[in-house]
Amino acid sequence: MSTKITATALARDAKEFLAFKRAMGVGYQRAEFVLDSFVRFVRDQYGECSAPLERVVTEWTARIEGRKAVTVGNEFGVVRHLCLFRRRSDPHCFVPDHAVAPVKESTFVPYIFSREEVLALLDAATQHEGRSMWGAMLRALTLVMYCTGMRLGEAVRLHMVDVDLRRAILTVQRSKGRSRILAIRDDLAEELREYIRHREKVLTTSGADDPTTLFIRLDGSTLTVHAASNALRCLLRELGLKPQRGR
Repeated sequence: MSTKITATALARDAKEFLAFKRAMGVGYQRAEFVLDSFVRFVRDQYGECSAPLERVVTEWTARIEGRKAVTVGNEFGVVRHLCLFRRRSDPHCFVPDHAVAPVKESTFVPYIFSREEVLALLDAATQHEGRSMWGAMLRALTLVMYCTGMRLGEAVRLHMVDVDLRRAILTVQRSKGRSRILAIRDDLAEELREYIRHREKVLTTSGADDPTTLFIRLDGSTLTVHAASNALRCLLRELGLKPQRGR
């Protein structure tokens, strides 16, 4: 027997679903926009008449021609999770199969650095001297990303309170809607202790107030993602590991 819904019932379920997700610490701002679009589509198409959920999902997924598969797939994922949530109270509730959404293809091919290339990058970062970028900071930033797998933005946005070297853990605050704790090796913890000693000297020399972020520029100000990205990109190009154009 097919599941039938109305726009009003769907809006109620979507509201409960968002509350459930946010109680678990997930922001779900983009998902709220998707669910609002889904409910609005149902109301525009069917008013307050009931309609088979399977048909509604299929029509909504295909409502706009020529959209990128990754965009449709991401939106479909939100609606599918709503259906899974509805199944908690209705064991027979329809849940669309993944095949309803187009296959998400990616043309991105990752580049895997060799051990020698990582060592060369680390050496170049250590020796770097710039107007605002400095070697000890770039070395520590490179090591944090390499040893933990953090994204550049996550590493740059680390604060001193996120660094617990006694327990050898780093805390990534609210990234992609959630926080996480990363254990680090003792040798990375020792590298960070050395960097923090240099950091204190930079703040003393510059006379700047402590911005509380782990990574700072030579003038004592907070390192930005843009500045860090530019510095690392230049190092990669100098080493011949990145073409002059392209990503």
